[in-house]
Amino acid sequence: MRLTILFLFCIKFLLAQNVYFRINIIGYLPGDSKVALILSKSEIKNKIDLVDKDSGNILLSAKPQKTEGKKWGQFQHQYLFDFSSIKKTGEYFLKNGESKSVIFKINPNVFGNYQEDLLAFMRQQRCGYNPYFEVVCHPGDGRLFFAPVPDSTYFDFSGGWHDAGDQLKYLITSSNATARMLIAYEMAPDKFEDRVDDFGRPIPNNIPDILDEAKWGLDWLLKIHPKPDWLIHQIADDRDHNGFKFPDKDNADYGWGPNSYRPAYFATGKPQGLNKYKSKATGIANLAGRSAAALAIGARIWKKLELDDLFAEKCKKAAISLYQLGKKKEGFQQGNSYKAPYRYNEDTWEDDMEWGATELFKLTNEETYLEEAIKYAYMIKDEGWMARDTIDHYQKYPFMNMGHFELYGVAPDPVKQQIKRWYQANIEKVIARSKTNAFQYGVPFIWCSNNLLVNFITQVNLYEKMTGDYQYHAQMLLHRDWLFGRNPWGTSMFTGIPENGETPFDVHLPGRYLIQDTPAGGLIDGPIYKTIYNNLIGIKLTEPDEFAEFQNEFVVYHDDIGDYSTNEPTMDGTADAILALVLLGQ
Repeated sequence: MRLTILFLFCIKFLLAQNVYFRINIIGYLPGDSKVALILSKSEIKNKIDLVDKDSGNILLSAKPQKTEGKKWGQFQHQYLFDFSSIKKTGEYFLKNGESKSVIFKINPNVFGNYQEDLLAFMRQQRCGYNPYFEVVCHPGDGRLFFAPVPDSTYFDFSGGWHDAGDQLKYLITSSNATARMLIAYEMAPDKFEDRVDDFGRPIPNNIPDILDEAKWGLDWLLKIHPKPDWLIHQIADDRDHNGFKFPDKDNADYGWGPNSYRPAYFATGKPQGLNKYKSKATGIANLAGRSAAALAIGARIWKKLELDDLFAEKCKKAAISLYQLGKKKEGFQQGNSYKAPYRYNEDTWEDDMEWGATELFKLTNEETYLEEAIKYAYMIKDEGWMARDTIDHYQKYPFMNMGHFELYGVAPDPVKQQIKRWYQANIEKVIARSKTNAFQYGVPFIWCSNNLLVNFITQVNLYEKMTGDYQYHAQMLLHRDWLFGRNPWGTSMFTGIPENGETPFDVHLPGRYLIQDTPAGGLIDGPIYKTIYNNLIGIKLTEPDEFAEFQNEFVVYHDDIGDYSTNEPTMDGTADAILALVLLGQ
């Protein structure tokens, strides 16, 4: 009898472990569509229950619906469970027999103030004074190369942000990150708190922290544009990749000894490289236009808030000169590498000039800028990653055309209608891909897939703001939910969000390795095609794969410090996500 009971218990336990609920582990706004995806190794014949955590009452009980499209991995039985009808504020879980989901919330404030965690992550990426490590790093940035001065001439280019788990600095990403944070503030100034001062120390200074962080970026943009015809686009290169290190004890040696000077690459608009790997370049308008946009927005905000008129004027002057530099050298500048062929492969620029011209029109009200913004808008049209199944690393960057949205507010009606059509065309291309799989996910699994995902979510939200058309809202929410746990691995894609949830922990960051801390708020790269993963240099997992059961033969994600391709938080992706969270919470 005891053996029979034990046998039945084991069968019951094994069956319970065969059912996995994939939901948004943060939760849902009351009016959201709410659709769980359920993975099972055997057919589910009984009902799924939605249970109120506090009372234990079952609010909804129904049979799940079999999914359409390609199944994920070894789970040949996959189902959808729609509980959109439940709008009551509370905490809930899903249940099938003995199998339960994690507890999640339905709440009008479910996104709370998570943007503050993302801002804290940005602060720990700072170069110069770093409040996370409480050190001053890289005062030797940098010695110029490819500039109209002798190679190795020193200028002060300290400041800015480290790019990811490494300690390089790129104008490619920093210009976009700065502008996105400023737009996030303009869209929702009341969403941001004042917890720290301009150095990131826990001393309120009567300025929203989002503006303190954006100014850290603006200050660096001003510094790397020291003359009207000068622009520096990168500090250091992949000689940096020499293990994890404290930023003030950088062991990388660029020819002047470890923890010393680092190269500063001058934007020439021509292919560059100090070793055998050469970038492609045709101009510098991508960097000049995007930086002009960031500085023009900064000038607008600082002037409006009367924070610092001199700083506002300085930003305005730099924005104008950078935009003119972009017009003079139309084309794109890419990132530089030294040891390996990996670099930022951006090859578009018209969208950045559109963005720069638009922001300058808003700042100056000079009609010429509006005319040129419209010209560049019609040059770039709907070009971008959304129309493609794959692209090179950062080839179509930034990953959505923010210039279109900013232009929409000031453009004549025929241009507005065209902008809406361009946004809509790209949204529909992503949704068409999403219909081919059970998760209804339409973003290609290239390197930094989460950055693309965040930008798709942003584009849908901005399209809704422009048009009042919400026909894509449910599909957008499925992509949002993927970001927060409705994915094969059941994990959030942000470190520490939600607290005590399944989140990236063993991430590819110095803090994780050196002081065993995982700072909250970082958006990780995200899942990647195995064909890409298997060909990357230097990836070595440090422990058994905790998600082995949930991988498939095409795509992988690892919560492992050795996997820089899927589990490394990025500065620019996190900045993009600040804007996305603001839009999702409105």
